[in-house]
Amino acid sequence: MSSEILSVLEYMEKEKGISRDDMIATISSAIRNAAAKGINAGQELKVEINPKNGALQAWSILRVVDSVGDPATEIHIDRAHLYNKAAKVGDYIEKEIDPAYLGRIAAQTARQAIMQRIRQFEKERIYDDYKDSVGDIVSGTVRRRERGDLIIDLGKAEAVLPPRERVPGEDYAPGERIRCLLLAIENTARGPELILSRSSINFVRRLFELEVTEIADGTVVLQGMAREPGYRTKIAVDTVDPKVDPVGACVGARGARVKSIVRELGGEKIDIIRYYPDPQRLLEEAIKPAIPRNIQIDENGRRIYFEVSEDDMSVAIGRRGQNAKLTSRLLGWRLDIGKEKHVAQGFDEKREQAVRALQDRIGISIEKTAMLVDRGFTSVETFEGAELDDLLGLGLSEDEAKTVLQRVEEARA
Repeated sequence: MSSEILSVLEYMEKEKGISRDDMIATISSAIRNAAAKGINAGQELKVEINPKNGALQAWSILRVVDSVGDPATEIHIDRAHLYNKAAKVGDYIEKEIDPAYLGRIAAQTARQAIMQRIRQFEKERIYDDYKDSVGDIVSGTVRRRERGDLIIDLGKAEAVLPPRERVPGEDYAPGERIRCLLLAIENTARGPELILSRSSINFVRRLFELEVTEIADGTVVLQGMAREPGYRTKIAVDTVDPKVDPVGACVGARGARVKSIVRELGGEKIDIIRYYPDPQRLLEEAIKPAIPRNIQIDENGRRIYFEVSEDDMSVAIGRRGQNAKLTSRLLGWRLDIGKEKHVAQGFDEKREQAVRALQDRIGISIEKTAMLVDRGFTSVETFEGAELDDLLGLGLSEDEAKTVLQRVEEARA
């Protein structure tokens, strides 16, 4: 039996990383408890294992008495002197027993207890090995499916990829390699359980941190993310270095960086936009290629109302409303999208718009600007070739004419 114990000690120390002292304490305790429940019931036993050769020794702990009432726990003082000449009534002596005497049933029970303790050691080791890796990406091999869960072999331990953490449409066969986010370590009745995820938004975040060096070193910052697993991810990025284009850094040369991430995500679309603290500008970036118009912002209710053209409506909303939901999550504002209303403008309305637009450019009174519009000068471009005398002939003062020509020249510069 000593050779068996020694082989167990050596195997556990080398392969499992369980120290020899821990295993000796476990085996000794298991044998002692198992024997106490077998033919040695009622006895107090002492079990020791030699860490060098695995030799097992056992002793029965007996109380010295002058009249024996229970032979399993007591010994007469005359017999006690055979083991310890200085023994007195009330002392305890150790009487060595043959380990084989502990019984076969006790040995079998001890073996089961040893295996149980080994599993417990392994579970504790799993927690210690992976507790600092929560939130990181791990690689493994698909082993089997249990009640809908995928069991992934990470090398040192097995992990679980539950249905709720998988991407719709993805399926894996036993033997396939897979990368996941180590989402959490859950304590269960069976010990620590490693929970993986491919649907978490942090999975995409970690992929970008691994792929884009500017994100890893803090030059580019992921200011906002929103994801619909298997469909699309929207990311808003900013930079602390004005010389670095954050969108270009994430996309990579010829799209190499983002393409690598898209392949890992099974073709999931990724929109990378420039971050702006102004919600209106961020909306305009996030909703592209649709163009938001008539934007109204409710700061208190954190709501944004805007309109898009009929052609852009399907783009802004997206399939099953997913693009609108992702944009809303990215901004952190509720979005109300309406269809832009086109009203036919009459001649007077068009003339008034032209007058106001031109006045902003040439800087003279509204009345004189209206006079110029009526004579065909509807924009700064229509003043090409016009000279001072031409404007004076239309009724402008010399100062007004010079102002107009100066403004026109500035607009062309």
